[in-house]
Amino acid sequence: MQMNDRFDPGRLVRDELRNLTPYEAEDYPDVIKLDANENPFDFPEEIRQAIIAKSGCRLFTRYPDAMARDLVRELADLHGIAADQILTGNGSDELILNLMLAFGARNRVVIAVPTFSMYGIHARVAGAKVVEAPRHRDFDLPVEDITRAGGDAALVVLCSPNNPTGNSATAAQLEAILESCPCPVVVDQAYVEFGGTDFLPLLERYPNLVILRTFSKAFGLAGLRVGYLFAGPGIMQYLLKVKQPFNVNAFSQLAAAEVLRHRNIFKQQIAEIIAERENLYAALRKMPGVTVYSSDANYLLFKTEYPAGDIYNGLLERQVLVRKFNDPLIEGCLRVSVGRPRENKIFLQSLQQVIGVLEEKK
Repeated sequence: MQMNDRFDPGRLVRDELRNLTPYEAEDYPDVIKLDANENPFDFPEEIRQAIIAKSGCRLFTRYPDAMARDLVRELADLHGIAADQILTGNGSDELILNLMLAFGARNRVVIAVPTFSMYGIHARVAGAKVVEAPRHRDFDLPVEDITRAGGDAALVVLCSPNNPTGNSATAAQLEAILESCPCPVVVDQAYVEFGGTDFLPLLERYPNLVILRTFSKAFGLAGLRVGYLFAGPGIMQYLLKVKQPFNVNAFSQLAAAEVLRHRNIFKQQIAEIIAERENLYAALRKMPGVTVYSSDANYLLFKTEYPAGDIYNGLLERQVLVRKFNDPLIEGCLRVSVGRPRENKIFLQSLQQVIGVLEEKK
């Protein structure tokens, strides 16, 4: 028998991994890209030049600082916490996987859903048993369900502001969960620069709290993949055991540190994105047949009276890309990132056109 006939890698893979649906990111050139919650502004030239000026030849020929010490110092100074409470990652995705590897493997992981799909994907990759806690109809956190399920869990994962619904948890809700769950409670705050409660002040009081942050959204570095987390020493000692060496490349470390030194430029961009979010929300509320949910983030979740796939395809035909989902908890919904004023205007016009075409087909 030939090796081609005998070789079946699938028989070596765990059932939960074999049946896993991988995360898929759509890639369409020459569209108005409102699907990934990125900062819509061009990267500031002043900061780009500062990064280039500091990019010596050794930056490319030597391994990076494994602990990203310069970047961590900048983060520690900004947030007023100790450097040993900060860990950087190749995007927040790597840090989520590290948390799952350290605490979730062969254990129960409670996830409040609907939410960012990578929590469940990374949990299953790590061999964890995922326990979903469905949010209420208004997408509010099901605190009692989470605390009940979290009693014997190894990890609880929340997102605030939540992706894709845009709503935030309250400090009282989070504290109730932290008090009841004797395990790490991870709060992904990737979008907190745009609104919602910053839970960093709770870190000193709760040794089981982990907070995730990123440079990909407010700070315009989605292409360089830099995430970071805050945690106490009890949790950090185990994350360091699963952390990959040299995980954040030298150029990304340099760029992220420079962004922090010029953060006032981004504060203005963030203010403009928030203002545009409110304008977009008001316009969608006025649109007949459209339901839109208020948001503390840089995106809006919405639905129409028509199938989400028809709306998505109609927008794409007009060169506007939004985010679609395959999640029954948000059936019929799409998510649109807040763009610049012209992009938002084109989106609104295109959405009206698509709805008009679908109405004529009734």
